[in-house]
Amino acid sequence: MASSSPDLFFLLIFLTLFLTISTSNSLSSSSPSPLSSPSPKPSPISTPRTHSSSSILDPNQLKALQSLNIPTGKTPCSPSHNTTTICDSSTPFSHIVSLNFINCSDDVALSLTALKSLSTVKDLGFYNCPISPIRLPSQLALNLKSFTCVSSLKKLTGVWLSKLVNVTDLTVSHVSIVASGPSIIMNSIKNLHSVTISNANLTGYLPKHWHSNLSYVDLSGNKLKGRIPSSLTELENLVYLNLSSNSLNGTIPASFGDLSSLQNVSLASNSLSGSVPDSFAAIPGLVHLDLGSNQLNGTIPKFISDMKGLKYLNLERNNFHGVLPFNASFIKKLAVLKVGGNSNLCYNHSKLSSKVKLGIAPCDKHGLPMSPPASKDISSDDTDDSDDYADDESQHQEHSHGPSKVVLGISIALSSIVFIIIFLILLAKCCK
Repeated sequence: MASSSPDLFFLLIFLTLFLTISTSNSLSSSSPSPLSSPSPKPSPISTPRTHSSSSILDPNQLKALQSLNIPTGKTPCSPSHNTTTICDSSTPFSHIVSLNFINCSDDVALSLTALKSLSTVKDLGFYNCPISPIRLPSQLALNLKSFTCVSSLKKLTGVWLSKLVNVTDLTVSHVSIVASGPSIIMNSIKNLHSVTISNANLTGYLPKHWHSNLSYVDLSGNKLKGRIPSSLTELENLVYLNLSSNSLNGTIPASFGDLSSLQNVSLASNSLSGSVPDSFAAIPGLVHLDLGSNQLNGTIPKFISDMKGLKYLNLERNNFHGVLPFNASFIKKLAVLKVGGNSNLCYNHSKLSSKVKLGIAPCDKHGLPMSPPASKDISSDDTDDSDDYADDESQHQEHSHGPSKVVLGISIALSSIVFIIIFLILLAKCCK
């Protein structure tokens, strides 16, 4: 009995530990851990309300929406068929912070009185709303941070747009603007980050002074003339630049490579001359480069093939000459390559396959085009596929011609045998 006492003692200790561990596990599974905090409830003022049926809009703003023939219903802070309204969550009444008019009908009349009640709006947009030009109350104009006008308001003036002094995002497209140039608009808006004034029939010259915080500039499809000012290249934060389809002339600034953040640039369809500046090699993240349809000359710089991120390259319809400095691996990685329309440009046929139709001729031993260039650019991937398809077609035709000759030979042989049999039969009858 004494010898079994230690065994019994250890057994009791084991049972005690087992019960303790089981109890603690059950408690931990039924109650939250002190190391983890419960998920916080969303703050009632953290996000704007757009669909809440409990939203109580400021009565004056509700009346203003109704006077503008905007359906309000039970939830004025929710999208309708022709407007998008976003409200904040202030108390006791919410206020409109974003108002976008979409596909407006002729019965929309933006009265000055109604707009004065909407001075809390920070984002104002018009999309396909060809209504008469409006007069913005001064308080509303000062509060706006974003203004968008696409195919709307029939006509705008530079003076009208220049009053949006606190806007950071300005978009005006497919709207005629009466102004002496973009300077009267952009120079007045000090905090502008993104500006799009495209297809607006805008005349004049590019600004000589630019705000340093600009990151997006699109002035395409206008009637701007003159040279590209070197001051433009001081925009270190510029990511997107589109000056295409204007009447710009002169050379591309030698300091263009100072735009170190640039990813997308289009200077196409202008009258730019001279060579491509070597400073382009200093733009590390360039993805899209469009210099097509200008009067650029000289040779195509070899450093372009060292741009690892480049996916779109358009150099067509210029006056480039010499040998194309690109190899097959560079061309293959591009999604789009256009170099046609340069009559004195050719490619080294020992480095590039004739399957890659680039719209230019191969070079002779003197580095000159051997024949007139093709009339159409074809991307390398599509060309390989089309040429492979042509090879398959030619092989198919060869195979189809082979069986036809065999069948023809067999037919002639059979006809000859039948003729001989008939001849023998007739000959036998004659002999009898």
